[in-house]
Amino acid sequence: MKQLPLEGIRIVAVEQYGAGPYGSMFLADLGAEVIKIENPAIGGDVSRQTGPFFLGDNDSYFFQTFNLNKKSLTLDLKKPEGRAVFEKLVASADAVTNNLRGDQPDKLGLTYQALQHINPKIVCGHLSAYGRDNDRKSWPGYDYLMQAEAGLMSLTGEPGQPPARFGVSMVDFMTGAVASLGLTAALLGAYRTGQGRDVDVSLFDVALHQLSYPATWYLNQGHITERVARSAHPATVPCQLYKTADGFIFLMAMTDKFWQVLVGILQDEVLLQPRFATVAKRREHRDALTLEMDRVLSQKTTADWLNTLKGHIPCAPVLDLPQALQNPYIRDIGMVRTVPHPEKADMQILGCPIKVDGQRMAGKAAGAMGVNSVSILSELGYSSAEIEDLKSASVI
Repeated sequence: MKQLPLEGIRIVAVEQYGAGPYGSMFLADLGAEVIKIENPAIGGDVSRQTGPFFLGDNDSYFFQTFNLNKKSLTLDLKKPEGRAVFEKLVASADAVTNNLRGDQPDKLGLTYQALQHINPKIVCGHLSAYGRDNDRKSWPGYDYLMQAEAGLMSLTGEPGQPPARFGVSMVDFMTGAVASLGLTAALLGAYRTGQGRDVDVSLFDVALHQLSYPATWYLNQGHITERVARSAHPATVPCQLYKTADGFIFLMAMTDKFWQVLVGILQDEVLLQPRFATVAKRREHRDALTLEMDRVLSQKTTADWLNTLKGHIPCAPVLDLPQALQNPYIRDIGMVRTVPHPEKADMQILGCPIKVDGQRMAGKAAGAMGVNSVSILSELGYSSAEIEDLKSASVI
């Protein structure tokens, strides 16, 4: 079998909770050896204690969600002996990544400036709330705050209702993915030039970047994008929820070509009127078109319409969480995988969305805090007696 793309790459991750671990898990899935540094004084990654569902002592389903395929090394970086271990690890590594508050990497010596004398090729990735180079660098921050300040909440939900956040922490996940992209690019550069560097990504910057084309419209034309009823697209019609006999269907005839296919299938004279003939006209008559689409689509169930439209018109049912996870399609494509865990042999986890050579990567459950400490320290040259001394001093 071919090696995975990142096999042979060693990444030291000073991380916890969501954004950082989410991003580094992709690197671990793709074959990198990701060594997760966990502070023994606080019980390791705080997400090990994030409930309400747990797998034995100091292990949660939340933690497992973001830490598959990683190793765990307990280490107190603030103690001199801990720093010495860390520097030996850096000498053997390709990258160091963290998701600490913006003022912490300098204080803990996790930057390229602090580590280049140990390893000139080391790449240092920094994921923080607001960055390391501005007057907010010492501010703590979380996903929901970014959704609020970056304008994303103002665009989410129904008109006339309070601003709403996404149902999950999408800013965390996007930032983790972007951080891993930046780290991988820097690793390629280091292999080419022999020179490492710092790579910075912040929650706020990524959240703001997700404003995408509404931001471009406003910055250049002063246009204010607002929420549209039924989760509709602000410019393209039809692209929204429509009523069926038993619920809703999300239908997206984003081009005139798809519109012609749709009206050909629906065979309704009103929908063939000139006022609905082009994207611009449909946008102008959005409300009238919604009424007519509801009238036509309400004649059959969502399942009936999906059976008729699938493969011809972009469309989807609106499923709740249980329905989404019980959808046979996600099992067929391997997006749910069983990952054995000491406390639950059939633990199920969502599959990696990246395929390599047509295959999804296999998953390995995250281990107990410090499960790899002895083996990693032995590899670095520490004797059994020295390891016991580090344990006694609560360094590991």
